[in-house]
Amino acid sequence: MGLVRKRLQSPLAAGFLVSLLVVLGILGLRNSGSLQSLELVAYDWFIRLRPETPGSDPRIVLITITESDIRNQGRWPITDATLAHALEMLTRYRPRAIGLDIYRDILVPPGRNALNAILTRHRQIITAMKFGDEKVMGIPPPHVLKHTDQVGFLDIIVDRDGIVRRGLLFLDDGETTVYAFALRLALLYMQAEGITPQPDPSNPQHLRLGQTTIRPFEPNDGGYVGADARGYQFLLDFQGARWEFPSYSLTTLLSGKIDPEAIKDKIVLIGLTAESMPDLFHTPYSSGHQVGHRMTGVVLHAQIASQLLRFGFEGSSPMATASEKQEALWILLWGVAGGALGLVVRSPWRFSVLGISGLLTLGLADYLVFLRGWWIPFVPPALAWLFAAGIVTAYMSNQEKQQRVILMKLFGQLVSQEVAEVIWQQRDQLFEEGRLRPQRLDATVLFTDLVEFTSVAEKLTPQALMDWLNEYMEAMSQQVMAHGGVINKYIGDSIMAIFGVPLARKSEAGISLDAVNTVNCALAMERILIQLNNRWREQQLPTAKMRIGIFTGPLVAGSLGSAQRLEYTVVGDTVNIASRLESFEKTLFVPDGLDSPCRILIGEATLCHLGHQFQTQRVGEVSLKGKGEKITIYRVVGRGDQTSSGALEEGRG
Repeated sequence: MGLVRKRLQSPLAAGFLVSLLVVLGILGLRNSGSLQSLELVAYDWFIRLRPETPGSDPRIVLITITESDIRNQGRWPITDATLAHALEMLTRYRPRAIGLDIYRDILVPPGRNALNAILTRHRQIITAMKFGDEKVMGIPPPHVLKHTDQVGFLDIIVDRDGIVRRGLLFLDDGETTVYAFALRLALLYMQAEGITPQPDPSNPQHLRLGQTTIRPFEPNDGGYVGADARGYQFLLDFQGARWEFPSYSLTTLLSGKIDPEAIKDKIVLIGLTAESMPDLFHTPYSSGHQVGHRMTGVVLHAQIASQLLRFGFEGSSPMATASEKQEALWILLWGVAGGALGLVVRSPWRFSVLGISGLLTLGLADYLVFLRGWWIPFVPPALAWLFAAGIVTAYMSNQEKQQRVILMKLFGQLVSQEVAEVIWQQRDQLFEEGRLRPQRLDATVLFTDLVEFTSVAEKLTPQALMDWLNEYMEAMSQQVMAHGGVINKYIGDSIMAIFGVPLARKSEAGISLDAVNTVNCALAMERILIQLNNRWREQQLPTAKMRIGIFTGPLVAGSLGSAQRLEYTVVGDTVNIASRLESFEKTLFVPDGLDSPCRILIGEATLCHLGHQFQTQRVGEVSLKGKGEKITIYRVVGRGDQTSSGALEEGRG
């Protein structure tokens, strides 16, 4: 039990467990149907984003009954005689199939005998019926064609959100199996090319057209959960749904103005498109259920027939779906990936960027697979990715918060806040057995000291002196932190700051950047001191002048002290030289307290890292106290790209 508890304390094990629980929760939501509507919206987006096909199917022609046709006829529905005349004219043009997308279960006199005669004489004419269900009454076909193969049902499956995404091939009432209207038309067309419906060799219950097997839709296919899968259904792909089929009005047909070649060997559908008699359906292209994007019934049946023709002739396949086990593994993969993101990323902006990038990657992967004819889940893995990443991040943040409290109790009072922050962020690299690992690195050290501080202290009361000094220290400290430095310690009225610790720089560019930041910090300190002096002068308080020494070089950093009190510190010649530069020849370049209240001296080792970013004056080669070797010193005058090389001989020590 202890071993299990210890393993669960591992961030990796905890992250995986959280991800697994998130995935199980998402799968539970999905199985309840709560995510179906979102998944269908994603499916519609993929349909709309798919590259458009070159054009509409040339094998299908529409004869539409428009508002103008109804006015020309002076009535609706049109009479049996008019419909018989239209069918007679079409048969002369020798189409392969004619689909009458108009119910004719009742007489519309005159002309019923003529209509019955044309229907029975031409077997390529398919008439409509409605199968109906317990909610909707069925509509029988013309009585003369009842129980013949010239009948097809017009029933359309509409999802709960009002969108058509599935087509029907067969329906039965337990006794009789009825063919769909579009299937009848497609079969008539394909029979002329020698293609007939066959059972699939591996599963005789499945229909095969040409080289394509149409697998029946199952209740949980794709994003559906417990869908009505009655009859023999398949997913519609709406290829070419943005293009209109070649069409002619009923009036144009009756006037004999249609070129017979436009009808010959085609599938012709006759249907209603008049606005006053709406027969409209929403499809995946009906974004937001916009009225202008709805599809008329006759066009929808033409779309279904076109897809069936592509199955038979072109070998295209209906949209395939993965098994439920495969979909669960896909969701688990993204849940684990989200948990991994939560484990390794702490920065809010990086988390946001990577989180959005993950969603885009998932969407792109799903879309590319969709273009290959597969519908795999998008919403459940997206939620698994986001929730796993968010919850693991929250869990790890809580764990780190507890660890941080412990660490701050141990070190928060022993080192500066800046050092403590870096220790926390890089604790695995820097911390070992209760102490910081000693390390040798190259850094830039800055020392500051106030000039004639004793005389200032004598002029002020203790409270005024401390207020004055704290204001100065606060302003200078802010500049150190703003330029990436770490305040190592305050020594009376002096400040020691280090740039380039506690993490060792791994390149010359990094060392040079620290040196540039240090000199910029010194110049910023001078500007701030001028502002302070102006304010103090107005308040009749003493003004201040200061000296700054800067040097770049190797040093050793680590924790120093006893178990009761540890201090982060640096030691080495670099520290000593920076301190000596600050105190060097205090009478040289004495600050004036007005326009130039700060003297900044640097060593040649620092100058080598500055390029031409600053104006400097060469002081000379001098011997510093406690140093055997001579050091070349430069005074920083300001920013610029020119470096003066003239030595000031009076500065030689």
